[in-house]
Amino acid sequence: MRDDEEFDISDLSSTFDFKGFLFKVLSYWKLFLISIAIGLGISYYINVRKLDVYSSSNLVSIKDNQNPFFTSNTSLTFNWGGTTDKVNTVLIALRTRKHNTEVVEKLQYYINYEKDGEYQRIDTYGKTPFKVKIDTTAFQMLHTDMQIKVKNDSIFNLSTNFPESKKLLLHHYGSLKDSTLTVSKSSFERDFKFGVPIRLPFFEGVVHKDELNTQTTTPYFIRFSKAESVVSKYTNIRVVPESTGSSVLKLTLTGHNKKRLSDYLNATVNILSVNLLEQKNQFATNTIAFIEERLKEQGEQLETVEGELNAFRTKNAIVNIDTENDELSVKTSTLDNRLTDLNRQIDYLNTLDTYLQTRTDYSSVPAPSVAGIAEGSIVALVSNILNLAEQRSRYQYAYKENNPIFDDIDRQINAAKNVLFENIKSSRSLLESEKSRVEAELSRYESQIRRLPREQQDLLKIQRRFDINEQSYNMFLSKLNEARLVKAANVSDVLLVDKAKPVSASRVGPNTRLNYVMGFLFGLIVPIMLVFIKVFFDNSIHTTEELQKLSPIPILGVIGKSKLESNLVVLDTPRSAISEGFRALRSSLQFIYRKQGIDGSKTVLLTSSISGEGKTYCSMNIASVFALSERKTVLVGLDLRKPKIFEDFDIKNNKGVVNYLINDATIGEIVQSTKIEHLDIITSGPIPPNPSELLMKDSMDRFISELKESYDYIILDSPPIGLVADSLTLERYADASIYIVRQGVTKKGMLNTINEKYRTGEITNMSFVLNCFEQKAKYGYGYGYGYGYGGYGQGYHEQDVKASWYKRLFKKNKS
Repeated sequence: MRDDEEFDISDLSSTFDFKGFLFKVLSYWKLFLISIAIGLGISYYINVRKLDVYSSSNLVSIKDNQNPFFTSNTSLTFNWGGTTDKVNTVLIALRTRKHNTEVVEKLQYYINYEKDGEYQRIDTYGKTPFKVKIDTTAFQMLHTDMQIKVKNDSIFNLSTNFPESKKLLLHHYGSLKDSTLTVSKSSFERDFKFGVPIRLPFFEGVVHKDELNTQTTTPYFIRFSKAESVVSKYTNIRVVPESTGSSVLKLTLTGHNKKRLSDYLNATVNILSVNLLEQKNQFATNTIAFIEERLKEQGEQLETVEGELNAFRTKNAIVNIDTENDELSVKTSTLDNRLTDLNRQIDYLNTLDTYLQTRTDYSSVPAPSVAGIAEGSIVALVSNILNLAEQRSRYQYAYKENNPIFDDIDRQINAAKNVLFENIKSSRSLLESEKSRVEAELSRYESQIRRLPREQQDLLKIQRRFDINEQSYNMFLSKLNEARLVKAANVSDVLLVDKAKPVSASRVGPNTRLNYVMGFLFGLIVPIMLVFIKVFFDNSIHTTEELQKLSPIPILGVIGKSKLESNLVVLDTPRSAISEGFRALRSSLQFIYRKQGIDGSKTVLLTSSISGEGKTYCSMNIASVFALSERKTVLVGLDLRKPKIFEDFDIKNNKGVVNYLINDATIGEIVQSTKIEHLDIITSGPIPPNPSELLMKDSMDRFISELKESYDYIILDSPPIGLVADSLTLERYADASIYIVRQGVTKKGMLNTINEKYRTGEITNMSFVLNCFEQKAKYGYGYGYGYGYGGYGQGYHEQDVKASWYKRLFKKNKS
């Protein structure tokens, strides 16, 4: 190889072998089957233990139901923005925590009814033979089960086991306060009567018998939770229009109990309907309260004036006013009533002006028509401000205060107020002008009255006061009847079109098919990930292609994995594919010798990176195939630190190379014959303290020279080059060198040293042999034993007999 040739290992090792990875994945098919079976088993375990999930729904119609008895000019109700705004109102209100808290508290959904199922507790709401009604003004025990057993139609047994700490957490559903209670006993059990109030330190309420459910053998459990935690489960109620732009809404809830779902859906609509009707009647309610207060004052004044009038007539013996004076009285009374109306309207406008400037809550403003104001602009603007204020109040339960929607509403309110202030100013100016005119005309009639006799003047004054109070009283009484009629005639804008029913609830879960698919995918992905991690972090060599990418050193051959306990594969199974692999190595070595022009005795040195890669195993079998070709062969054990070869040939290691190198024995004394004709063995001998120095002595040159005189092939079994430098010392004696790489054992980084020495020319005639190769998908695509031989047909080789599983296990443990 040229000295200037570069070799970039990083580029070669960075290529991911997808085809090899695929074969490796397929090789773990048993792991896949086990993993998929486990995944499907987990899915089955989950499916059988999961409770059924149901979906229940109802339909709600949102209409703009205006009162049919009044026109827009006289009605005390207003159009709150039309149907679209009402739909948005309902959408927001149904999801607010305030509204859902009201529903939960009304239904007392913080009481859990359960019984033991096959795998877990089951919600039995609506299916128990009793109903619990707790006292919300008392403390109740939280998060601890109380068992109820029905004994007969009138008696039930109540029992519970207290926590080990004997400290109970109590909750007051009225004040939402928590408390604790320490009990002296570990349990409680007592019989009670249905319908009789129960007063216990940890529970106060009444258990009513349910006549529809008469089962009396199953024990049931009740448990109290905090209302706040229960409400959070229902704020995610799904509310959507039945169709685009429709005023019909569909409410949907999912859960494990059909009855609980349907009751909640219907209750949330009913409570919302009542609340919205109350809000719709709020204007009339405020007006009724205002009128009733004024009626009380006006009635007292009317009663006082009427008493004065009767007393004056009795004292002065005057029953009626004469015709001329009666006409004058009628005119002044008319003007007085008109002046009273003007003052009332001006007072209302002044009060409204002050109210709008000093208040931020506009919910208590009475109707303008109460004061006799019928100007459409003022009525509409007051209506708009009240509508926006109510809308802002509703949004406070759905959005945070810093939400931009509040800024937009405030801008609309301020704009309406500014326009209303201008209308108030102009209307007040007109009313003041008319008031001045009425006062002037009234002053002219009063001058005529002053010319009448004293008794007549006094009677007219009292009569005028009576007429004014009577007309005001009748006007307020008329408005009161109108307001009450409006309130009575109002209907809610929310109408429950289709009630939710338990029988109509549909099962939507659990999705058992999806769980099985997920279990299958889990069983599929986990082995793939494990194999990927193993491949990703596996730094060992598996195939000849990897070896070619990692090093420029040529590959001489591939030796298969032997399943025999003996290392002498060539002798024990001469027709096996492994034996043919060693014969292929013999042919390749002979080609190298011929290419180099070497005649006579030939040497081959075997080394490896570390111990355990099969260097000695290959040395023995290469020596065997040379000896079987009737060439005089000697196998020399030069691994002076860890001698091995004597065990398989059943010879002793008393004397060997070490003895010769220290001049303690001759060649003849250390050579040992084997049962194989033409094959001799020279063991390493006793382990010396200085093996490297011994191999560097001149006696080593003499030792090799003497061997060449007697043998055709000399096989040098040297130490691993990755551990000691002895093989580099022996390299000069080798006509060909073999570097053993074991599949799945030799690490890629171990080749760095040999690659560098090969590149610099320190090592020549070096070749790789991939040992212990298994033709299985887990190591890539597969290669034949013996480089270039490929697979062999039936009848050419002996089949390797696979040992029984317990023998393989014993061998594995032994190794």
